[in-house]
Amino acid sequence: MTDANGSLRVEDLHGWYGESKALHGMRFEVRRGEVITLLGRNGAGKTTTLRAIMGLLRRKSGEIRFRDENLCGRMPEYVARRGIAYCPEERGIFSSLSVEENLMLPPKISDGGMSLDDIFGLFPNLAERRRSQGTKLSGGEQQMLAIARILRTGSNFLLLDEPTEGLAPVIVKQIGAVIRKLKERGFTVLLVEQNFRFASKLADRHYVVEHGKVIDTLEAADIERNLDRIQSYLKV
Repeated sequence: MTDANGSLRVEDLHGWYGESKALHGMRFEVRRGEVITLLGRNGAGKTTTLRAIMGLLRRKSGEIRFRDENLCGRMPEYVARRGIAYCPEERGIFSSLSVEENLMLPPKISDGGMSLDDIFGLFPNLAERRRSQGTKLSGGEQQMLAIARILRTGSNFLLLDEPTEGLAPVIVKQIGAVIRKLKERGFTVLLVEQNFRFASKLADRHYVVEHGKVIDTLEAADIERNLDRIQSYLKV
């Protein structure tokens, strides 16, 4: 199994916040061009896994293999330069800056990043609000901006953390359409999502996470006949 083509393979990943262990041997693979979801209840370790991949979780062990290199132990800026971009749940929009200024902030890490025209074509709502300050944007527009901002950098492996959390159904539908278009353009997406109905329409494969490890794997073709099983994993 090779990851030289841009796939990511996580092997026996353990992680800690101080003395508290959050990851207990995570194992999964994301192949180039796939949309993959990490499913599970709150506190299962899904966001921690994204933070570990991005280098934001400092204390960890195991392997995070990307382009034939183990990124475990690397700093976030190094991971970003390898072509991985993280869109956190809290979005991190600069409220005093306009939409366009927010988009121009991240540095380009490689060729192939989207131009502003491409981004505004993908997010027409942002084109209409390009001069508006971050404080004037709705929650849905802020989420669109958070995703759009990382597309300019040239990164092609996206870590998206709960992109539909708290958003109106019409905005959720728009974000789903954007993720489909990104996949068509060759982007790879690792998605943490509580909204299974949303995720099930997008993902090639679902990894169910519980207590900091993957306990089940479901291919897209297997979803319909395993709905009861999935609901049992996700119910509180």
